[in-house]
Amino acid sequence: MQSRMIERAKQLLADGTVNRVIGWKKGEFAYDITPAVFESAEEIDKDFVYDDFCGHNLSKYLIKESRKEGKLLAFLKPCDTYSFNQLIKEHRIIRENVYIIGIACDGKADAEKIKAKGISGITGISSDDDTFTVKTIYDDEKISKSEVLEERCTVCKSRKHAVYDELIGDEGEVNENSGRFDMVTKLENMTADERYTFWRNELSKCIRCNACRNVCPACSCENCVFDNPNSGIAQKSAATSFEENMFHIIRAFHVAGRCTDCGECSRVCPQNIPLHLLNRKFIKDINELYGEYQAGVEDEGRTPLTSYTKDDCEPSIVNERGCK
Repeated sequence: MQSRMIERAKQLLADGTVNRVIGWKKGEFAYDITPAVFESAEEIDKDFVYDDFCGHNLSKYLIKESRKEGKLLAFLKPCDTYSFNQLIKEHRIIRENVYIIGIACDGKADAEKIKAKGISGITGISSDDDTFTVKTIYDDEKISKSEVLEERCTVCKSRKHAVYDELIGDEGEVNENSGRFDMVTKLENMTADERYTFWRNELSKCIRCNACRNVCPACSCENCVFDNPNSGIAQKSAATSFEENMFHIIRAFHVAGRCTDCGECSRVCPQNIPLHLLNRKFIKDINELYGEYQAGVEDEGRTPLTSYTKDDCEPSIVNERGCK
């Protein structure tokens, strides 16, 4: 896959279709992958990488990149394209300035899960069917994919791209029974006290690094309310449990109806807080109250929370469900 991507990127640069490429490059370690923009074939040959550690969603970077001169080639995985479409719908990306190559994806590896198995000195990774082969300075280690996939990949909603200009690899299918709401249902079935204890335990770990906000495609406001120096909570660690709750709950409300469930918030959290569960709760509620809806399937039209119909659920129905 990587060689095909590199070859095609250099072709599109050479014929002038695009003047730069956004993809991934390795950092200090093989699993320390960083999104990067390449402007020449030489840069691509030197640094471009695509492997099973390339889980980063590139769509948010296109907000700024699509406003620069020339056309950009973006390699997008299926889950990335939903975020891309949603940003198009919100007029945050200039579509004609981006050339999309959809790339097939069978799930990405979670480096922390691999290291938790005692594997160190990682120099690379490859996959074959249901197995990851982790290359190390000592030897190759084979691990079942199911053991070390990123959480979002274990419950992948779709391996089918929502949008692309051309495709590399086989197109997948939408997974109607991914099980991504199973944990949300488990939380709903807890008592109010049990849920409160669960979330207080998780949110109390927050150090307000803002990684979740900064990486989230749906958090694309140029001026964030949490950056307001007059808010009393700008860019600082929470001093009280109320502040800990407020930041994440307000952010979840902000992206409700717009979150594509890409899982980037949980992936980048240094405290391993399952922030995606807050977003999935809203997604599940929207599906049950307004009908099945997946943000990012289309690049136009209103979302359930920005449109009104006479068939919308009444406040009494929402209130009855409030205990969950």
